[in-house]
Amino acid sequence: MAHVRLFSGERMPLEMHKVRIVQKLNLPPVEYRHQAMTEAGNNTFLLQNEDVFLDMLTDSGVNAMSDRQQAAMLIADDSYAGSATYTRLDKKLREIFGFDFFLPTHQGRAAENILAQVLVTPGSVVPMNYHFTTTKAHIVLNGGSVEELICDAGLEIDSDEPFKGNMDIDKLVACIEQNGPDKIAFVRMETGTNLIGGQPHSLENFAAMRAVCDRYGLLLVMDASLLADNLYFIKTREAACKDMSIREITRKIADLCDVMYFSARKLGCARGGGICVRTDELYRRMRGLVPLYEGFLTYGGMSVREIEAITVGLDETMDEDMINQGPQFIEHMVGALVARGVPVVTPAGGLGCHIDAMRFLDHVPQTEYPAGALGTALYIAGGVRGMERGTLSEQRDPDGNETLANMELLRLAMPRRVFTLSQVNYAIDRISWLYENRELVGGLVFTEEPEILRFFYGRLAPVTDWQDKLVRKFREDFGDSL
Repeated sequence: MAHVRLFSGERMPLEMHKVRIVQKLNLPPVEYRHQAMTEAGNNTFLLQNEDVFLDMLTDSGVNAMSDRQQAAMLIADDSYAGSATYTRLDKKLREIFGFDFFLPTHQGRAAENILAQVLVTPGSVVPMNYHFTTTKAHIVLNGGSVEELICDAGLEIDSDEPFKGNMDIDKLVACIEQNGPDKIAFVRMETGTNLIGGQPHSLENFAAMRAVCDRYGLLLVMDASLLADNLYFIKTREAACKDMSIREITRKIADLCDVMYFSARKLGCARGGGICVRTDELYRRMRGLVPLYEGFLTYGGMSVREIEAITVGLDETMDEDMINQGPQFIEHMVGALVARGVPVVTPAGGLGCHIDAMRFLDHVPQTEYPAGALGTALYIAGGVRGMERGTLSEQRDPDGNETLANMELLRLAMPRRVFTLSQVNYAIDRISWLYENRELVGGLVFTEEPEILRFFYGRLAPVTDWQDKLVRKFREDFGDSL
């Protein structure tokens, strides 16, 4: 991926790959989309993919594989134990990250389960820059609690701060002093902080966290699922790292960790995950849970074909031309929406473009889930599926009160090497139309509310007939167009 300057003077992101395998897409009429959303309980997770034109729900498990990854899958060794496929992955992880021990899991949340069971005890605390939904759920289920210590700029929608994912080091020290080091299960850093707009942290900030952990004798754990995007931002935004290679930056980060876990559905562009561990003692404490929950130690619930693809994918992640497409497409989308007055998280981060639903729908109260409502409206308006990242993604307090999120974001993920620029521009157009007609969009109310991770499969309904009005307005403005 590269930026080129056009004759007009405009800068345009340019793909540094060609497409050789394609999948047919479907863009159903607006009336059909309205009916499909109703049948899905106004939850974008419950839509059928055949009814979706642009699937921007997530970048997890939907990134495009390279020709080298596809070829590697043909040489997989499917031995239950002693697999050469596992050995190749283990060797590649040692080469890139430098950890002595590796435990495979079927995906990132499986790694979180093992970490929480081994390290979290009732009453313990996990300081972190910001939580992720499944991370927090595993910690709470094991009796712990989360302390979010994101820097102040991290919760500002509009900002020119390049590293909004940084942890506030003074808050970290205060948290440890207040709770006592013996109550800290571990300190967690999430690269490419998901729920605040895919915002990165700096290498300098991570090194400062390491120094605090050393001072108090604490484990430093990194969720590296979005490491690829974060590497790009460190390379392009952190002055001290501009002349370093991606491999050098990666190793600098890895050397600061005691534990690094990841979802290969994001990092490596295949389906799997794992935990990299520094010490034999901690490895042995975790090892027994892999056969119990995942599979034998040489596959951990993954297909060996996927393991071969991950091995190649991790190697390709060290290529700047591979990891920069997502951030540069996102930057293009964010810039175009800002020019049209649409409120989005700035600066552009990784993972996807994040629309600020609280400003987009400032007439919809948080208790009616504005980010969720915006997600349903965008699907109806354009067949684009996004993911709510706001109050709907939280859980109620034990007393039943709603926990209001710090931000109400509609995330439009940018899977790596999947979309074309014309498709991104189509999404920009439909979002802009929706913004011009935002007063038509209303809120949502639960009709079926699960107790845990409700955003995955809960069902909702519009509080009024606003969706019918949106469809009629679409037909007025677009005629017979889809």
